[in-house]
Amino acid sequence: MKLKDYLEKALAEGWATGHFNVSESDQFRAITEAAKELNTIAIVGTSEGEAKHLGYFEAVALRDAFRKELGIPVFLNSDHHKSVEAAEKAVDAGYDSIHIDLSAEPYKKNISWTKEVVEYAKKKNPEISVEGELGYLRGESKIQKEKIIIRPEDLTNPDTAKDFVSRTGVDRLAVAVGNIHGLSMDEPALDIERIKKIREAVPKNVALVLHGGSGIPDGQIRAAIEVGIANIHINTDIRVAYAEALREEFSKNPDETAPYKFDSSAREAVKKIVKEKLELFGAKNRI
Repeated sequence: MKLKDYLEKALAEGWATGHFNVSESDQFRAITEAAKELNTIAIVGTSEGEAKHLGYFEAVALRDAFRKELGIPVFLNSDHHKSVEAAEKAVDAGYDSIHIDLSAEPYKKNISWTKEVVEYAKKKNPEISVEGELGYLRGESKIQKEKIIIRPEDLTNPDTAKDFVSRTGVDRLAVAVGNIHGLSMDEPALDIERIKKIREAVPKNVALVLHGGSGIPDGQIRAAIEVGIANIHINTDIRVAYAEALREEFSKNPDETAPYKFDSSAREAVKKIVKEKLELFGAKNRI
């Protein structure tokens, strides 16, 4: 099955796929092993910065290796790529999925350049899934030290979403509905009614994506899935778990110099978070 098929299956059955970012091979293994243990698919993402660190072709090679080793569907996504050129680089490397994020651009440019990426990607690989973004998602994938103020104009408009999807041909739409990147000082408050209206406005074969899933209360996550979110992104939670586990390991064993020894605790910390999130999303036993 293609990624698009799993996203449509998730919407129809009332669960959501999980998307988890990586910048190291240990994190890649943790995510895919967690998915294997729960009998579900793995969607692994690299932002432009993460891909630059890990390598586009290296990420593709890791995807292929874990597909073969674990025998589960593993999909690789270029997360929040901010230019046509960056998105095309991921297409050329062999990514399964492209997220072209031009939400900070004027609306007409967002449409034009997103459509350009869709056409380029589909010409290279008809099965590739392309995600566009509409609305402005504030914050960064870290623990926020100040309050993030979400303005009304940041949020995705259902009518505009319908127009954007029809004019670009995207397979997925990232929405701004009260979510932010990173762990907020305040508890996030998702606009569930807005998600519902966007879902009603957009064709069923276009998946709705919730970015900034870290720190959103479980009840709000479940409510978002109930009204049509089919894919949820987690990054900060696993970054924090990875970093904290490494710090703890170094404090316990300050003289350890073998990476494969001190990395193992960080890998297990990431796996724990991923399994918790996949179970929350209802993704267990879906393949």
